[in-house]
Amino acid sequence: MNITSLSDLATEAKKRPRRAALAVVCPYDAHTLGAVLRASREGVVRARLFGEPEKINAAFEALGEDPGGFEIIRADDNAEALAAAVADVRGGDGIIMKGLIDTSDFLRAVLSKESGLRGKSGGLLSAFGIFEAPGYHKLFAVTDFAMNIAPDLSAKRAILENAAAFLRSVGVDNPKIAALSEAEHINPKIPASSDAAELKHLNEAGEITGCVIDGPIAFDLATSREAAEIKVYSSPVAGDADLLLVPEIVSGNILVKSLTGFGGARTAGVVLGADVPVVMTSRSAEEDDKYYSIVLASLAAPGAE
Repeated sequence: MNITSLSDLATEAKKRPRRAALAVVCPYDAHTLGAVLRASREGVVRARLFGEPEKINAAFEALGEDPGGFEIIRADDNAEALAAAVADVRGGDGIIMKGLIDTSDFLRAVLSKESGLRGKSGGLLSAFGIFEAPGYHKLFAVTDFAMNIAPDLSAKRAILENAAAFLRSVGVDNPKIAALSEAEHINPKIPASSDAAELKHLNEAGEITGCVIDGPIAFDLATSREAAEIKVYSSPVAGDADLLLVPEIVSGNILVKSLTGFGGARTAGVVLGADVPVVMTSRSAEEDDKYYSIVLASLAAPGAE
């Protein structure tokens, strides 16, 4: 699959013969419901809406839409809606999406050892975003900018492998991964540089497979062929990275907000590591971001073909 834009992702999702099941928790806001409506009408997902029917119907009415084509699962409050939606996808078939509900409550239910969505994977959850930036020649991904605060080497490896597997599942063969630091050498005072070097070593030794890793490498060299030429830096990743692995949450958060706020990038995101893809966009995210996040999740949902 040749994916150079978010529209390419949507086109690919629409070709799939099997629509992914989508469980939406408390879709009371216009951006969430609008995104779900669009993805449903385009044949990307088949959605079930969990929450208080009165609030859901009011949201449809505010959009001038008819809820008749959707299955609404009644819940008396947010907690009940969340529990029902998690149970609905717990078998590992589908996607779960956060609507107008507190993020901490949502994550608590997803992470629950007794009733959550980590039964099969048991792995580390990580935030993964795809970006379409005006200054770059293709889509690229960033991880982890929202879940793990200061991951150690072991956690970074899990985050990287989560993302690489996801990229392969949406058609990026042997993704090129840049383990970011401030420069291309190891600095004992900067743990990110030594972690990046070790990830590269593990890749070269065949312990991390299905991708090409370079690191430590700075952002400019990872994303600009011109910068790599000027600095005489040779690497298959330089200027052509598919994935940027950030050192920790602060730099990751700054990077993605700069990409969208100043850089004009369009984005889609999911949380990886659970038994099913998790769509957990910000409550302030635009409808377009939420729609493309659904699209992205649908391509890697269990049972997607």
